[in-house]
Amino acid sequence: MVLGLSIVFVWTVCFLFTALFMVLSEKRGLDREKCSPYECGFEPIGSARSSFSIRFFLVAVLFVVFDVEVVLLMPFAYMFSYGKSALGILSSSGFLFILFAGLYHEYREGSLEWVN
Repeated sequence: MVLGLSIVFVWTVCFLFTALFMVLSEKRGLDREKCSPYECGFEPIGSARSSFSIRFFLVAVLFVVFDVEVVLLMPFAYMFSYGKSALGILSSSGFLFILFAGLYHEYREGSLEWVN
């Protein structure tokens, strides 16, 4: 019974806070600067939708993927210094093999070249 009342109380408080903040954040009239794409007061020059090269996004995604994988290599340095188990060395070698196989594939495909 107490658990049910506490859940109802939490939901009620959440609903009240949500309603309160939605009412407080309501815009009171239209401000010209707030409706513009940039709040600095200047009119935008050109289109806001400028085109980017798809190569930029591919290199950015590759950077994120390999950056995360390098962070995952940090525990291996600790394992090689202190824990030297055969299973740990085998798993880290497999991880490095997969990492370098992916890097080789991206190199062979030409995704790492900025200019053709």
